Amino acid sequence: MKIELYQGNEAVAYGALRAGVSFYGGYPITPSSEIAEIMARELPKRDGVFIQMEDEISSLAACIGARIAGRKSMTATSGPGFSLMQEHVGYAAMAEVPVVIVDAMRGGPSTGLPTRTSQGDIMQARWGTHGDHAVVALMPSTVEEAFYLTIDAVNISERLRLPAVVLTDEILSHMREKVVVDREVEIWEREPEIKKGERYFPFDDDNVYGTGIIPFGKGQRYHITGLVHRKDGFPSNDPEVAKKNLDRFKKKIEDNIDLLTDIEFYNTDDAEVLYVGVGTAARAVKEVVDVLRKRGIKIGLFRPKIVWPFPGHELKKFDGKVSHVIVPELNQGQLVQEVERHFKTSMVSRLNRYDGELFTFDELLNGTLNIIKS
Repeated sequence: MKIELYQGNEAVAYGALRAGVSFYGGYPITPSSEIAEIMARELPKRDGVFIQMEDEISSLAACIGARIAGRKSMTATSGPGFSLMQEHVGYAAMAEVPVVIVDAMRGGPSTGLPTRTSQGDIMQARWGTHGDHAVVALMPSTVEEAFYLTIDAVNISERLRLPAVVLTDEILSHMREKVVVDREVEIWEREPEIKKGERYFPFDDDNVYGTGIIPFGKGQRYHITGLVHRKDGFPSNDPEVAKKNLDRFKKKIEDNIDLLTDIEFYNTDDAEVLYVGVGTAARAVKEVVDVLRKRGIKIGLFRPKIVWPFPGHELKKFDGKVSHVIVPELNQGQLVQEVERHFKTSMVSRLNRYDGELFTFDELLNGTLNIIKS
């Protein structure tokens, strides 16, 4: 067993390298900058490419271009930069180009609190770009999860040919924890099997996922565009083609929901009160669960590690089984809106902190007791 003491941003960078990322295009921004620093140092040693672009817009554009040329690609940013990237998030979704974006969240809006934490980008990760589109967002709670969920993000992005987002935050980015780095993991490496002389249709419904893409320069021509397109990639205004495009994006999620469901269930088997928490906001929750259980309160934690697609199919199983559902978030209430959709009988309440600081144990404990007693 090999153990490293990693900072969160280090874990993300080394996880990406483990997954085979060989191109990084980025622009430094607090609190994600260490990711760029590590990739700048490590990629040249591994026959990889690092490039600092002039801004976040061009950073994601460079990553998309590099992936089309055959290199697994990643960028990292924070809230303001993620906002700038949204046009290209949509382009990657429409053109079905795999790319990974790490968003180390900080206080906002605008420049906000560059050195403080937040979970203010949860909804931006899902709906930041316009139109109906497929996106996957993973949300680690520990440094070790940052390592392995980054690997998962690369694999999912490659396998389903879509943008995948890793949502960390300032706390997780800069804390240090032990990481077991030599666990066996699957690294997705697959290109379509095309017979000589056979025409390649990268956007055919039979080539949606599970077959990767053929990089330009490897013997197959195809067209890439941000417009609605036929199976050969060329634009079309046909309403049936437009519907097919959007249905294909949706199908990627629906047909792979098992792959895209990753949840920690902590003391939920007999729970009468349920926390639904993600990321670092859920870290202190476990201690509160342990203390309250010693007081005779049956309480548990439901923690999605993949927040988009939201695992509503699993969460709604608790409707009616628990009296209270409590959603602790480092924002004014984003995830709670999604949680509320899946409960018809259980009462859903929120605990929010949005001043740049993490929840304290006492804050969660007292807030929870007040909700239960109300």
